[in-house]
Amino acid sequence: MANTETALKDAMTSIEGATGVALVDYTSGMALGTLGGGKDFNLEIAAAGNTDVVRAKLRTMEHLGLKDEIEDILITLGTQYHMIRLLKARGGNGLFLYLVLDSGRANLAMARHQLKKIEADLEV
Repeated sequence: MANTETALKDAMTSIEGATGVALVDYTSGMALGTLGGGKDFNLEIAAAGNTDVVRAKLRTMEHLGLKDEIEDILITLGTQYHMIRLLKARGGNGLFLYLVLDSGRANLAMARHQLKKIEADLEV
């Protein structure tokens, strides 16, 4: 089992092209931990903004009567991929992992696979 800090470090080192990662509480919009980002990319602001994305999708699913769970939300930009993975394991209710990738270096399938593995090992 990995704690938040270990999980974030694992994401940054094991996922090719990762430039930032955060563990986010989408009920409050607060980042519980961040790694990466920088002066040109504020992970705290991005984490808070992406809580709106998660809430909107959950609301839409509810209105449609979809009895399913979100695994990932993927947003593709010109030079970046933004991956949101909702946590299901051990107390992860209301939390998601947010991963920012350099689209020129990242392999989406491998990044998704690694993030799923990190989620499985994460103890929150």
